[in-house]
Amino acid sequence: MLKLIKTICLLILPVMLFAQHPQTFFTKKEAASVKACLTKYPLLTKSYSDLKNDVDVWIGKDVDVPFPKDPAGGYTHDKHKANYTLMFNSGVLYNLTGDAKYAKLVKEMMLKYAALNPTLKNHPEATSSSPGRIFWQALNDANWMVYAGMAYDLVYNYLSAAERKIIEDGAFKPEVDFFTNDLKDWFNLIHNHAVWATAGVGMIGIATDNKDYIDKALYGTEKDGKKGFIALMNNLFSPDGYYTEGPYYTRYAILPYAVFANALNNWEPKLKIFEHRNKILQKALLTCLQQTNIDGAFFPFNDALKEKDFTSNELVTTINIFWTAYGADKNLLTVAKKQNRVFLNSGGVAIAAELASNKNISAYYPYKTFESTDGVKGDEGGISVFRIGEGANLTSLLYKYTAHGLSHGHFDKLGIMLYDKGNEILTNYGSVRFIGVEQKYGGRYLPENKTYAGQTIAHNTIVMDETSHFNGKESIAENFHSDKLFSDFKNPAVQVVAAKENNAYKNTHLQRTLYMLQLPGNKRMVVDLFNVQSDKEHQYDLPFQYNGHLINTTVKYKANSAKLETLGKKNGYQFLWKEASGLAIDTIVQLTFLNKNTYYTISSLVQDSAQLFFTRSGANDPDFNLRHEPAFIIRKNGQNQSYINAIEIHGKFDPVYEFSSNAYPSVKQIKSLWQDVNYSVAEFLIGDKKLIVAQSNNKFEKEQKHSILNFNWTGPYMVLYDGKKL
Repeated sequence: MLKLIKTICLLILPVMLFAQHPQTFFTKKEAASVKACLTKYPLLTKSYSDLKNDVDVWIGKDVDVPFPKDPAGGYTHDKHKANYTLMFNSGVLYNLTGDAKYAKLVKEMMLKYAALNPTLKNHPEATSSSPGRIFWQALNDANWMVYAGMAYDLVYNYLSAAERKIIEDGAFKPEVDFFTNDLKDWFNLIHNHAVWATAGVGMIGIATDNKDYIDKALYGTEKDGKKGFIALMNNLFSPDGYYTEGPYYTRYAILPYAVFANALNNWEPKLKIFEHRNKILQKALLTCLQQTNIDGAFFPFNDALKEKDFTSNELVTTINIFWTAYGADKNLLTVAKKQNRVFLNSGGVAIAAELASNKNISAYYPYKTFESTDGVKGDEGGISVFRIGEGANLTSLLYKYTAHGLSHGHFDKLGIMLYDKGNEILTNYGSVRFIGVEQKYGGRYLPENKTYAGQTIAHNTIVMDETSHFNGKESIAENFHSDKLFSDFKNPAVQVVAAKENNAYKNTHLQRTLYMLQLPGNKRMVVDLFNVQSDKEHQYDLPFQYNGHLINTTVKYKANSAKLETLGKKNGYQFLWKEASGLAIDTIVQLTFLNKNTYYTISSLVQDSAQLFFTRSGANDPDFNLRHEPAFIIRKNGQNQSYINAIEIHGKFDPVYEFSSNAYPSVKQIKSLWQDVNYSVAEFLIGDKKLIVAQSNNKFEKEQKHSILNFNWTGPYMVLYDGKKL
């Protein structure tokens, strides 16, 4: 397929070198159709007016194109970022209005960049192996190239031949040469940075009719197809559209995919770029949207800013382009309505028209239980998202058993998160970064991003001997992935996924099975069976990072109210204050906390003994970079250990009328009826009813019959409630 695409491309390329402009953002015909609709649909009119007002402020003014000196968040950084947006928007307006003042603004700014760019060396604030010239990192230069390329194409017909040569040789050539020569290894990476880099070079190639640029963008600097934009489409996503760095980075990478694919489709429709790899770009968008909370925030797998949601510019752009490329998807209208703006292209027109005529748009995206594989072949683990309920009453349980996640990956094999009614309940820290805030290390990732947020103890999974998975080394972690053992979602009352991890620690097997249960009376509960086997004795910590106010606990603890100490000295432990600790022997420990108006209780069986710790992040943090968040940690020692946990959603707190209902957990007792390498059988006393969860630990065939104690079942698991299958 790759050879065929390349052959087609090379055959038609000479003909396309003298194509009509514009052709990157939209064509002349498309621009005319958008212009005809500008006053027809309220959201389109609003989006046009907002854009026009932003640009009109600069008409007739001398726009500063400063010499770069600041990191992210500083004046020069923000100014160059604003400049490429201004050039692009002004170019769009030129095509929609025909008013030369908008093309003139773009030309004058481009000529300034043509004078500036040849003088630039590596940025003075560069801190990585991929420094930028206009910005502190090359990634931001790539952003500039994508938008500047489209802007140039949009005013191409306004410029004289002499002006084009000045801009192409001065503004563009130094940047393209820098990317494809000096930063060749980075440009050829299979990574989200390279998506922007190839899209930037390719966009300039299409805008300037440059065959060499386009070939390098599509097929890598060696033009052999092993790298470049096509290879990135082939290798960055699993077959169902999951991106290994997580949805936050899908959001970031999908914009250059969308805009460059759109430009390629205008430039040569025969490439059928949107059809490539079974419509992989459409799958990436839909998979990304399923990995959001009901408020649109991206689930914080790996490095992620929790504040980012699907109203971001990247998804506005992508949804508007894909509406045309893949056809109307009414489910996307929920997202588009919340975005409250559209792109000034054919997709934006169609969406604005739908929003104007459709009065029955759901307030919530149609979330569902779903799974995604990881790895280009879909054989490197994956994620599962369990869901019960709908709309504002949705509960989502996330289970991560993926590959590492490249440079933005975290060391959290078999980690979980829980969301309920739109609120984070069991949390994942995400990233330690204040993007765009110059005072916080220039808006870059802070040191604690690696030393705390990426470490295993900052997640909800087992830590052995206070050492992170793979010893906290990306070079090791990238060689391995977890594996799903089985899953079953046929019964909405019993959703189950089991996965294993054999490489996080030497000679140690981790296996976790999660059950999302809807019990009679609309009770929602998670049963979490986490088994660990090793060749010798170890210390095992299972943290629950919870979000809420502690209401009650059965743990008899000693609070360190006079003097705080850290839980440990390294691997993230040095950032945790040990606020209280206790000891439990042959019992169940329970912790109830309140989040907004709902109670949540973690119940865990302790056989023999366990130490319990109440911790809070923020130790050894003199610059106050970390959020101060609580955790409940269960520590056990031994060669093999099992954690049998129930996470219960219950009750209601009404602060206005000052009453609580069902504020106490219904789990009264937990027993381990059987535990070995072959079977786990756990009993939960819920009120006066017994819940039995029985599972095979090594045989997962659907037709396999099992018998242990007095229980008989077929398939990998069985769940009984009050003596009946749930």
